[in-house]
Amino acid sequence: MPDITKAAHAIPDSPPAARPVIGFKTMIAICVGTVVVQGVMASGLLGFGIGGLSFLAAMLVAFLLAICNAMSFSELSLMYPQAGTLATYTQKAIGHFPAIVSVFAGYIVVAVFAIPAEFLLVDALLQALFPGILPTHVVPLLILVAIAIFNILGTDVFARLQNVFTFSMIAVILLVGVTALTQPLTPAAASSAAGIDWGLGGIADGSFFGLVALAMWMFVGCEFVCPMISDIRQPEKRIPRAMFLSLGIIFVLFILFCLGGGRYLSDETLTTSPLPYLDLVDAVFGKTGLIIATVMGMTATCSTVNTVLAAVPRMLSGMADNGQAFSIMGKMHSRYNTPWVGILFLAAVSTVTFLLVNPQQIIALVIAAATSWLMAYIVAHIDVIVLRRRHPEHRRPYRTPFYPLPQVLGIIGMTYVIFHASPSPDMTATIYSLLGGVLGVVSLIAIIWVKFKMKKGLFEADLSD
Repeated sequence: MPDITKAAHAIPDSPPAARPVIGFKTMIAICVGTVVVQGVMASGLLGFGIGGLSFLAAMLVAFLLAICNAMSFSELSLMYPQAGTLATYTQKAIGHFPAIVSVFAGYIVVAVFAIPAEFLLVDALLQALFPGILPTHVVPLLILVAIAIFNILGTDVFARLQNVFTFSMIAVILLVGVTALTQPLTPAAASSAAGIDWGLGGIADGSFFGLVALAMWMFVGCEFVCPMISDIRQPEKRIPRAMFLSLGIIFVLFILFCLGGGRYLSDETLTTSPLPYLDLVDAVFGKTGLIIATVMGMTATCSTVNTVLAAVPRMLSGMADNGQAFSIMGKMHSRYNTPWVGILFLAAVSTVTFLLVNPQQIIALVIAAATSWLMAYIVAHIDVIVLRRRHPEHRRPYRTPFYPLPQVLGIIGMTYVIFHASPSPDMTATIYSLLGGVLGVVSLIAIIWVKFKMKKGLFEADLSD
């Protein structure tokens, strides 16, 4: 007798006209390109300036927590291979209300503030490299318009762009890190790199755990490959491998980058400079570093924006199909089969935010929104645990090893990071007030939508397969 469950949940073969176009290389580009942004490069050097070698131990803990996150998303995405991703998994496990809240607060709101934050860094980078030459706002907006158009033109265009952006970025960051570690130091450079803690005291006494929250931001986002599942070749094998390998690449890349920064820059520069990676490139390469810094910063931003404009509209499209968002968000382009309405919506809202929000305000908004992103990880771990109990016979192409240990560690770890997310005491009240505001507004909208639009219970799980 044929395996009915297997047949029902297997990822269907695509028709020739819609054959998956995303290979393993592009999957790596998506995972790495989402995570490695200008803000993360600055965070990594800041952490090394604060903790020295002990920050590497914090990075290792954050890396292991990120592996736990990737395990849960691998299991869930291959159980329910749909564009709705976390919304789909959560509605099956604990209901539509937490499904809507986790995606809107954890991904859509984050994207609306993260894209403008990256563009503010682009403006700062361009003004530092070419002072007084380029007007503010213009270059970032041109980049946003171009990337939005390219995403509408099809997944194959997105894939080619993503490969160029991300692998150029990896090559440049690797060049900076390796050169900084291997190039002989001049007496002036050696004397300027002062104050870095090269001892193991912070590791021996356990104080490095205080830096885990800062290190965690270097490893969040690789699950953005999951909304692209219908465009991926052999997703059952490749989604887990891509996420795990990408996290390993990021871990090694940032170890080299941070060690190089500590060799060339003082702890004061690493912890106070608004663009410490620009200081590092200038110290290592001199005037030639202008080109390298431009490539590094611009490719980091473009790879992230390209992935966000590809993945988040697909989340909205999947939610529209599930009845969790306005149906127009599910509208696909008749020729290119891309969620063009969602792409234009996200680009438009990000543009308004970029133009209206004060740069000093947006940093706190991004941290607050990104903290709610970590709550989405907690929801994903809970989904795995609930679905293991509720649907033990459901086909699982990937099963989390050592279950439920990764889920328990992931929940504990994300909770710890959430309560230590503020980078400074003076920002703590602002960040958690904003976090409460984001969750409050999203929750109110979700309650109204589920109760009156969907006419379902808030925590009524969708038991259908």
